[in-house]
Amino acid sequence: MPELPEVETIRRQLAERIVGRTIRGARVSDPRLVDPWEPNTFAGRLEGRRVERIDRVGKYLFIELDGDEALTLHLRMTGQLLWSDDVPDPPLPYTRAVIGIEGGGSVTFADSRRFGTAWFLPRVGRERIWAGRTGPDAMSAAFTARGLGDRLRGRTACAKALILDQRIVAGVGNIYADEALFMARVNPAEPGGNLTAPRVTSLHRAIRDRLRMGITAGGASFDRYRDVNGERGGMQDLFRVHRRRGEQCPRCQTTIEKGVVAQRGTYWCPKCQPLMEGD
Repeated sequence: MPELPEVETIRRQLAERIVGRTIRGARVSDPRLVDPWEPNTFAGRLEGRRVERIDRVGKYLFIELDGDEALTLHLRMTGQLLWSDDVPDPPLPYTRAVIGIEGGGSVTFADSRRFGTAWFLPRVGRERIWAGRTGPDAMSAAFTARGLGDRLRGRTACAKALILDQRIVAGVGNIYADEALFMARVNPAEPGGNLTAPRVTSLHRAIRDRLRMGITAGGASFDRYRDVNGERGGMQDLFRVHRRRGEQCPRCQTTIEKGVVAQRGTYWCPKCQPLMEGD
């Protein structure tokens, strides 16, 4: 699933191409994408609208339009937003919708597993409507070490499950959870409530650091993720533990292990990330 760095990469690239431009027309070929809207009605609502800006919270994109609406997109597991200099003919594989842009170019929403979704929200008051749906965006000023500590305090769930919970912090997925926990020397299975304030601060710093690196690298591509140009990101070449089972830890040369934590395939170093009995 695209995580914060992948979605932020897409946001930046789309903003360069379509902010300030007008939507010429749209075609929705998969009703499931816009359910419960009727596809032609949904597409017609986009026609002639000017793109004012593109925002992001966690893994969600908000394409803000004139007339006080935002087209809200969630790519989920395999969604892609791909730019073409013209409307592709024939359509790109797994096309679910195409948005044409005045003056040339189009954006295709492609999605092999069809889990991605699109809907409208009002621009004014969107933050109030959105409040409670996710926690603070992991790269925003609202995500602080103190706030993270408050959300972890007293929790018995494992640290990995908690930082994957989008209500606690928005944008972290399986990849960057593994990488951040390794950097902070926290075992993925350790109860989040065990962490002292200094260790929460280390984890907060590690989350921000790994996400920032992911953005700089253009995201991670080892599955279906591609940027709007159809290009692979580079973060997969910088992983320290994720997908490194059987390799040596870059810090201590202990063999990296893999198991299932929080119902997700999880990678860690047993020496650098010992399971604590309690702090």
